Amino acid sequence: MYATERQQQILELARRDGRVEVKDLAESFDVTTETVRRDLTLLERRGILRRTHGGAIPVERLGFEPAVADREGRMAGQKERIAKAALDEVPDGGAILLDAGTTTVRLAEMLPTDRELTVVTHALTVATVLATRPNVTLHLLGGTVRGRTLAAVGAWTEQALRDIYADVAFVGTNGLTVEHGLTTPDLAEAAVKRAIVHAARRVVVLADHTKFGRSDLAHVAPLADVDTVITDLDLEPELADEVEAAGPRVVRA
Repeated sequence: MYATERQQQILELARRDGRVEVKDLAESFDVTTETVRRDLTLLERRGILRRTHGGAIPVERLGFEPAVADREGRMAGQKERIAKAALDEVPDGGAILLDAGTTTVRLAEMLPTDRELTVVTHALTVATVLATRPNVTLHLLGGTVRGRTLAAVGAWTEQALRDIYADVAFVGTNGLTVEHGLTTPDLAEAAVKRAIVHAARRVVVLADHTKFGRSDLAHVAPLADVDTVITDLDLEPELADEVEAAGPRVVRA
C-alpha cells in the first residue's frame, strides 16, 4: 500500500470513528508507530486532522470557532509571510475590501503609505489599525458585532455591501476544499463573507495551510469565485495543484 492510500484510509477511519489511535493504526496497517506518526503529522499539516496524545481527531469534531484573541498568536510567522505576499495584490490606488481575520489585520498594518486607498471593512480590529492613516479613506460597515470575531454581521452589513464594488477583496476563511470551496462555522459570518466576494472585481483569499482540507458548517463561495489564494510554504504542493485546478492561482509564501 502506498503512503497516500494509507493516509486516505486513516482519514476515513478518523471521520467514521471520531478519532484514531497510533497503536491501533500501526497494527491494522502492519507498519511501525513512527510511520503512523509521520502520516498523522502530514495530515495535520494539511489541516485535516488534529494530533492528540496517542492519536488524532478530524478537525470537523473540534466543534468550535476560536475567538480573535485565541487566534492572534497561532501561525504568526506564516500569517506574516502571507500578509507580505498579499501586498502585491494591493492596487496603486482605488478601493479594497478587508474581511475580518488575524491575517487581514496583519495586511492592514502593512498597507503602503505612499498611495491613496479607500478601505471598506466590517471588522473592528481592521478599522482600529487604519482609522488614523492619513492616506486611507476608511468606511466601517455597521451591523451586529460578533464578540467572537469583532466583526459586524447581519442584514445591515449585507445591504451596505450590495452598494459597493471594490477593486480587490481580501477574504479570510476557516476552511477551504476543492469540493466545498470556502466555509466558516457561523452562518451570519458566511453571509457577509459571501457578500464581500460578490462586491469586488478580484477576490484574494488569505489562508494558512491548516485551513486546507477542512469544511465547516456554512458555505461561503466556490473556488471558481476566487482569483488568488495566498498561503504558506507548509501547504503540500500536491494540494496546491488541486486547488489551482479548481480555478484560483495559488501563491505559497
